[in-house]
Amino acid sequence: MTVTGYRATAQRPDVLGRLPGDEQLDAFREALCRNTTLVDVLDRCTTLDLPHWYLAGGCLFQTVWNVVTNRPPDEGIRDYDLFYFDDTDTSWSAEDARIRAGRTVFADLSAPVLAPRTVYDAKTARWKHQWPTLTVLPWP
Repeated sequence: MTVTGYRATAQRPDVLGRLPGDEQLDAFREALCRNTTLVDVLDRCTTLDLPHWYLAGGCLFQTVWNVVTNRPPDEGIRDYDLFYFDDTDTSWSAEDARIRAGRTVFADLSAPVLAPRTVYDAKTARWKHQWPTLTVLPWP
């Protein structure tokens, strides 16, 4: 993919973070579409008629890391966590509460520091093994 004069490849993944937001979103979508397992999971999710479903972030960021490091898009991804909330309250405040609850249950939805330290250490050790060029920040 050519973006604003740069070739966004594993040799220049740092370029992606400096692109305008809409181009970053396009690059993100392109990376995710390379993971056929992820696309299949999303296709199947739409047929389940689940209320308020979300795909947790772990499989998303791991797909991106694989793409920018020239690995198969689904390499090392152990699972694709889908969760949903069967709740009749569809207000914005109820939706926000569900998201916050989901972040507590599924720590990989957001930054790993939401998980207990033992979980953070285990996940980051596995990620560092999988993606050796990954920079792991120390536990705060």
